[in-house]
Amino acid sequence: MKAKYDIIGDGYNVSRSADPYLANRFLQLLDTGKNGLWLDIGCGTGNYTSELQQKGLRFIGIDPSVQMITEAGKKNKMIDWRVGTAENTGLDNHSVDGIMGSLTIHHWSDFEKAFSELSRIMKANSRIVIFTATPAQMEGYWLNHYFPEMLKASIDQMPSFERVRGAMESAGIRVISTEKYFVQPHLQDYFLYCGKQRPELYFEERVRRGISSFSALANQQEVEAGLLALRKDVDSGEISSVIASYQNNEGDYLFIAGQKISS
Repeated sequence: MKAKYDIIGDGYNVSRSADPYLANRFLQLLDTGKNGLWLDIGCGTGNYTSELQQKGLRFIGIDPSVQMITEAGKKNKMIDWRVGTAENTGLDNHSVDGIMGSLTIHHWSDFEKAFSELSRIMKANSRIVIFTATPAQMEGYWLNHYFPEMLKASIDQMPSFERVRGAMESAGIRVISTEKYFVQPHLQDYFLYCGKQRPELYFEERVRRGISSFSALANQQEVEAGLLALRKDVDSGEISSVIASYQNNEGDYLFIAGQKISS
């Protein structure tokens, strides 16, 4: 049986592009220097890896999906692409100057082991920047109104910020900052809540196919019923009231920046 992201990888590049704002935040939060070696863990097809590499950084991209890594290699041959996991990178001790991970930690099989492994390969005082969503944030998505079971399955797999921080600290990584991200109308990376302000995006099969919640966790009957209800509310204008009822200050996603404690 194909792994989840081998299946998604078949058309992933169609809807998942590096968003310029998010790429820039990764760059700033990593506090990069030009002469280091950086790791994108769970890199997928390498959209953000390539975006930062084109800014002059040297990168390794690691992902468990052969399909994803194959697609990444077709796009950019200047990056060292490898099949691997956060729990087993295959890299040497203290070999990277920083790590980024975008919407990947909920796919790790052993959360604590993964951060321990990443800490092992990080140089002292180097940074790791994780982009994720917390369960509390996802409970504020208006998608819950139309796809409640799918969102429940998605929320259940997401680690809380407290668990992330605990695993990082146990691995010798100190959390130095957190930064909420609110989805903007011009977002170019079509992940789960990309349609926060553009619900029409969810009617596009290519968009749903690139989102693991729709492609791997959802019940097809619920998706079809939810899309019909969403279509009705978009056409009538009721969607505005639904969206307004879910407004909150939790943020939609979260950047977590950590620093390897000097040993």
